[in-house]
This record gives sequence, structure tokens and C-alpha cells, in this order.
Amino acid sequence: MWLRNHTSSLEDFILEGLFDDSLTHLFLFSLTMVVFLIAVSANTLTILLICADARLHTPMYFLLSQLSLMDLMHVSSTIPKMATNYLSGKKSISFVGCATQHFLYLSVGGAECLLLALMSYDRYVAICHPLHYTVLMSRKLALMMAVISWLGASVNSLIHTVILMHYPFCEPPKISHFYCELPAVVKVICGDITVYETILYISTILILLFPISLVSTSYAFIVHSVIQMRSAGSKRNAFATCSSHLTVVFLWFGAGIYSYMRPRALRTPLQDKVGSVFYSIITPTLNPLIYTLRNKDVAKALRKVLGRGTTTP
Repeated sequence: MWLRNHTSSLEDFILEGLFDDSLTHLFLFSLTMVVFLIAVSANTLTILLICADARLHTPMYFLLSQLSLMDLMHVSSTIPKMATNYLSGKKSISFVGCATQHFLYLSVGGAECLLLALMSYDRYVAICHPLHYTVLMSRKLALMMAVISWLGASVNSLIHTVILMHYPFCEPPKISHFYCELPAVVKVICGDITVYETILYISTILILLFPISLVSTSYAFIVHSVIQMRSAGSKRNAFATCSSHLTVVFLWFGAGIYSYMRPRALRTPLQDKVGSVFYSIITPTLNPLIYTLRNKDVAKALRKVLGRGTTTP
């Protein structure tokens, strides 16, 4: 019995997808692909600008480049397969492909949660201890933050992927989603998942709620420091410094809580898809736009590159 179940779990999964063959859904698919191309272009441009401009070789912009890399990998791990299935008319993904996709998106998503939390420390030091910024926020520390984010999230994702893919799956293994997202894959498991659900909640607390508490603590100190500032201009500059990070934090963690912290009984496939579209497509598109449009240094680097391109004979 166990061998039969284990063998069946190696069969291809069926992905229900996001769109059907109607003209309305064809338009929505085209719109999704445009947003995908914007996300890829914007995040790639942000990474290249930070690498090319020496003025952006600081801890804050290094962390921003890592955030853009995570967003780039996030959209690239899910949207191309969805587009391929839609254009080819197929709805399948191999067992290995599903496991790989699950590992990649969960690794990148978890890494972004941890990195955003650690980036709040950078904002705390910049506002509360500006004279000691270079000492408290060194390049070595920024590198350690990136390594911790990538490594911690990858280990967490590997554990979930190995456990999840060892369960037997119901026949046919039809996933009501456009990629192998954890909650959707859990629904096609045939077996008792009580222990795994406990592991999942603990993991969610570590990856979602713990970073949120770090962000909240950092901004509590920031707000306290801003209140003590006497100059209205200094207060405006402090809030402007934090606005981009705070906006990204609200978008990312809000979507994450909606997707992973809701009780299983209250979930519907449509709600899961809407939440996933928001944090897997829309948020990675908005993040670089938020930082580049509101950041003078990145905007200057972009104008410098564009100006150099127009003056080249």
C-alpha cells in the first residue's frame, strides 16, 4: 500500500491554471505578461544600476539589490511555467518540476521576509544613530544579513519541500492553482497532515510574525526618535527615508499574512489565487518602482545612464 502511494506521488501534477480560453481571460493573460516583463525589467535595472554606480555601493543599496534579486527570482519561478501551460494548452507539471518550483518560490519568499526585517535595522541606525552609521552598519554586516536571509529561508524551504513531497497524493493530483504553492499542494495530500500543519504554523511564525515584530520594534524606536526632533524638516526627511521601506513591508507582509495565516476552513481556491497574484506578480513589480521613484540616488544613477546613452554617437 505504501509503495503504491509513493509511486503515484511521482506522477505529474495537474495545474488548474489562472485563465481559461475566453477573450476576457486572454486579455488578462496579456496584461499579466506585460506586468511580468515590467517586473523583470525594473528589478534587473535596479540591480545593474546599483552595481554600476560607485555612489550606490553602500550597505543600504546592497540590501536593496538583494531585494530586487529576490523579486526577480520570485516572478521567474512561477510566471514562465504558467504562461507555457496556457499557450500550449497543457496543464501538467512534473513531480520534480513541482518540487523545484515549490522550493524556489518558498526560499525566495522567506528570504524576502527576513531581509525586509533586517533592512528595518538599517533604517533604525540611519535615523537614530546617523553619526555612527558606518560603524553600526558596515558592508560586512550587510553581507551577513543577506547570507542569513538566503540561508535561513532556503533551509526552511528545503524542510517543507522534502516533507511535503513524501506524502501520498490523491488521484488525480489536481492543484487548484497556477503554480505549486504550499497551501494548494497541501489540499491534494491523501493522509493525516496534523503534525505537518503544526510544523507549518511554527514555520509561519518564524518567517512571518517574528520578522514583523522586528520591524515593529525598529520603527517604534524610529518614531520615538523622530518625535524628539525639533526641526520639522528633519522629521520630514526621516519619514521620507523610511516611507519606501514601510510601503514595501506593508504590501509584502500583508499579502503573506492573507495567504498563509488564514484558517484552512476559510480558504477558497479563488481567494488563494488572488492573494498569490498579488504577492507573486504585483508586489515584485511595485517594489523597484517604489524604491526608484522615491529614491533620489537611484533616480540620479538612472538619469546618468540614460544621459550617457543619449550622448553616445
